[in-house]
Parts: sequence; C-alpha cells; structure tokens
Amino acid sequence: MRAELLARIESLLPTGGDLPELQRYAAMLRDYPQRGGKGLRSELLLGTARAYGVAEGSPEWERALWLAAALELFQNWVLIHDDIEDDSEERRGRPALHRLHGVPLAINAGDALHVYMWMAVRRSRVDPALDEFMTMVLKTAEGQHLDLAWVETREWNLTPEDYLRMVRLKTAYYTVIYPLRLGALAAGHEPSAEFEAAGLALGTAFQIRDDVLNLIGDPAKYGKEIGGDLLEGKRTLIVLHWLAGASAQQRTVFLERMNRARTEKNAGQMEELLTWLRESGSVRAAQEFANREAQRGLAALAQALAGAPNQHATEALLQTMKVLATRDA
Repeated sequence: MRAELLARIESLLPTGGDLPELQRYAAMLRDYPQRGGKGLRSELLLGTARAYGVAEGSPEWERALWLAAALELFQNWVLIHDDIEDDSEERRGRPALHRLHGVPLAINAGDALHVYMWMAVRRSRVDPALDEFMTMVLKTAEGQHLDLAWVETREWNLTPEDYLRMVRLKTAYYTVIYPLRLGALAAGHEPSAEFEAAGLALGTAFQIRDDVLNLIGDPAKYGKEIGGDLLEGKRTLIVLHWLAGASAQQRTVFLERMNRARTEKNAGQMEELLTWLRESGSVRAAQEFANREAQRGLAALAQALAGAPNQHATEALLQTMKVLATRDA
C-alpha cells in the first residue's frame, strides 16, 4: 500500500488514550493496514483515474486517494472477518488478528474498520461512491456466503460453474470491477459498461491463481499458509476438477478427510491430499483456464479504455492488470 494511503487511513483511526485497553484497541485497528499487502485494488483505482486524465495533486486526485483509502479499509476489515470465518492461522506472514487477540476483540476491530471505511468514502466527496460501495459490499457478502455455506453443509456436489459464480461474486467485484468504476467516478466520468465483463474475467483469473499458489506457492512470498484452503475445506476449481476424475477410493478418502473440522485434520493425511492434487493435471488445468480468462479480460478492458484521454496511463493500467491476473506470488 502507498505510504500516503496508509497515512490517510491512520489519520482517521483513534490514537489510543489514557486507558491501556484503548491503546491496545488503537493498535489492533492499525495492525492489518500496517502489515502492508500489495495494495493492488487501490492501485487499480488510482490507475483508472489517471487513465481518465486525473493529474496528481489535483482535486480529482484528492478524491481518488480517499476512495483508494476506503477500498484498502474495506480489504482490511473483510480480511479480519474472513480469517475468523475460515479459522485461518496467518495473514501477511504473521498470525491472524484473532489468533493474537481472540475472536471477540478481532470481530470488534473489524466492525470499527468497517465504519472508518464509510468515513473515508464521505471524505472523497464523490456522491455516487456511497452506492458503489454498498453494492460492492453486498456482492462480496453473497459470494462469501456461498463459500462458507458449502463448507458448513459439507456440499461437494458442485460444478465448475458453481465455483465460478462464487468467485465472481466474492472476488471479482471488489478486486477489479469496483476499483475500475470508482477510479472513473473520481475523474468525473461515467464508468464503462464493459468494466463488468472485463472485471469478471480478470477477477476470476486472479482468484484461480490464488488457489494455485495456495497449493504450490512460495510461503515467503504468498503470506498465507500453504495448503490452508484444504484445511479450511475450500471448494476450488482445482479440487472440483480433480474430484471429477479421481478413483472411487481416492474420492472417498478425500471427502472423508475434508469433511472433518480443521482441528481434527491430521497434518500427514492433509499432505497426502496435497500430493494427490499437485501430481494430478488439475493444477495445470486451472492455470490454463485462468490464463484464458486473463487474456479475455485484458482484451475487454483494453476495449473499454480505448477512448480514455491518457493512453500512457492506460497502458500502465493494462500492465498492472496483467500482473494481477497472472501473478506468481
């Protein structure tokens, strides 16, 4: 995340007070933002504003910065809640917030950051941004519900299209579509109708790449536990592809182990499942699908931005999107 965005976020947050617990509270609110992250979503928003002619230091740039800060706040409070819902161990290379402070305090911190997100949106003075953020939050919540509900109900009778619908809701809208839309709005332009098709494809490619990295990524770069998706019982394109071709015996073993609670999953047995997935063609099939989605999305985005005033910034934005959709860390 840009230092200027972190500074804006921290300017909104409480500094503590005379009570040790309020000082601890203030530190908790700053924890995830200060851990960094790649700031990809805020960079997409700012890159889109530049493509539409916004110059740094202008009033429009100021509006874009506040919307970018709001987007980073959204990312951070959602991650706090997501880590609790998934019972995750790590976030950005350190223990998840609820592992450090307990679930009740972590939920409360996430709730507070949610409110500070709205404060940043208000600071932007971009009138349509309120509705944009409301729709973005609701779309993400729908996708998260599908993801969590399948785990809760032990539902494995799913198709690749079920997975794709979930990730488009959960990931594509807040990762790509709304950063593009908000960047255009900060510049005073009506967002292109083609942003949605481009963002759905690019967001899907991003999530599939994340699923792949969760199995074969470099732990030092990835920032989350390798194999965490299996421990959390995630339904991914890789797993669904593998299940469709697995032997009856392997399928039975896999589902029996995966339907256990995280605390009941044996590390050695999980490593065996990881080996099955890594040695199958399912990882490669997922990568190939992600590559096709990335190319389709990049072409659609290039078309959507063909008439943008700053084509140099447009090319930089397209390059950022390419890195996002084909990343290896």
